[in-house]
Amino acid sequence: MCLAVPGKIVSIDESNPDLKMAKVNFGGVMKEICIQWLPDANVGEYVLAHVGFALNKIDEKDAEDTLKILHEMGDLNEEEFKSESI
Repeated sequence: MCLAVPGKIVSIDESNPDLKMAKVNFGGVMKEICIQWLPDANVGEYVLAHVGFALNKIDEKDAEDTLKILHEMGDLNEEEFKSESI
């Protein structure tokens, strides 16, 4: 089973036009992910990410609801999350 995790784009690095990257906040955990597939993604927007790639944008309420549920389920253990790819 695969899990895509919602996160908020904090900054975007477009220095390499072939690999647009973003710093994303996943419930307090910051990760660098590829947003190349979402050319219209902007700072402050939420994305769903899986294995280091943003798959699509989602609205803030859905992102926050999902993060809350993941925290309640214990699936978003910060120590484990820091050591794994999103």
